[in-house]
Amino acid sequence: MTDTFRSVRIERVSTGEYVVHNTRGGTLPVGGKDGTAFTPVELLLAAIGACTAIDTDTVTSRRAEPEGFTVTVSGDKVSDPEQGNRMTNLSVTFDVRFPAGPEGDEARKVLPRTVKLSHDKLCTVSRTVESGEQVHTTIV
Repeated sequence: MTDTFRSVRIERVSTGEYVVHNTRGGTLPVGGKDGTAFTPVELLLAAIGACTAIDTDTVTSRRAEPEGFTVTVSGDKVSDPEQGNRMTNLSVTFDVRFPAGPEGDEARKVLPRTVKLSHDKLCTVSRTVESGEQVHTTIV
């Protein structure tokens, strides 16, 4: 097992508006329901989808460049005063098209196995969600 530390830093811009910074200098606006910034729940869905999309695209694109590659992630946000807020019914849907011919046929052949391998072993994000890893909060 390989352990490699990861972190992001979130800075407040104004009430309900934040910027996420990664260690490589990237930034991402995050906000509430108003405006175009992604909400935290949308970021969770995006992280699940992007993680498995990258795994899948890396393998299938070695065989053929996709003509279309879209991943849709959805779920239901539950607001429950007793058990707390959470997402349920999480679903990841791949819509991938490869060109006709032997390369496209090979990419189509490995697609189901690659998606399953990402879900079962490779995608750190969905594997963490499914494992129910604890989140520890500290005030400094």
